[in-house]
Amino acid sequence: MPSARSIAAAAVGSLALLTGAAAGARYLVIRRRTAGMVRLADMIPVHSAHWREQQKAKGELLYVAIGDSAAQGIGASQPGRSYVGLLARSIRRETGRTVRVVNLSQSGARLREALEHLLPRLAKLHPDIVTVSIGANDIATFDPEQFERELRALYSALPPGAIVADLPSFYLGESERRVRVANEIVHRVAAELSLEVAPLHRTTRSRTAARTALRDVAADFFHPNDRGYAVWASAFEPPVLRTVRKLDRGTPAPPD
Repeated sequence: MPSARSIAAAAVGSLALLTGAAAGARYLVIRRRTAGMVRLADMIPVHSAHWREQQKAKGELLYVAIGDSAAQGIGASQPGRSYVGLLARSIRRETGRTVRVVNLSQSGARLREALEHLLPRLAKLHPDIVTVSIGANDIATFDPEQFERELRALYSALPPGAIVADLPSFYLGESERRVRVANEIVHRVAAELSLEVAPLHRTTRSRTAARTALRDVAADFFHPNDRGYAVWASAFEPPVLRTVRKLDRGTPAPPD
């Protein structure tokens, strides 16, 4: 029968192995995430160029998206596989009409940047469909009063019928707690201004954290990948399609 000393030594050795394995796994995750962040940063100008080209296209309907890097589709294998690209495809399929996409999103944008840089561009357009998904970049330095003030200013400037999304789930920790507070503000302000909310938090939250980490996120473990963006599009699609069904199918979008 093993002595108490030998059992203790074996336990210490096993603990050391587990600790070493955990440290090694953590190193590999950090290394992969860092490399992924570099790769995704290199894609920012590629996606921006794609959406600039899309703005030049003709379309019977005009779809305008306001957002941050998620609306740009960073993390998708192609810009067209972003949730904006998937929604544009759904609108075409639903209406049988051509769709021009003007993507006013900006990687890294917070509510402040949306107010300063994106809203003035929106004011020059006459969109048929508008989607808004922004605020996740405000969570790191979250101030509820500032968030509500800036969010209210943004939502107040949107055209009637615009569809706004609440913030996606961060799953765990302080960031998720802040997201829940932010989403209470999103829903309250949207209700006051009669804006429909796409349930992005509930839709992403329904995916377990482990499954999302393995399947739905890009190499930086933050942005969605193609599967993740399909989940995002599924949150937007019902209100977007309800909106386009109300459009007069015989009247093209007014010129911008």
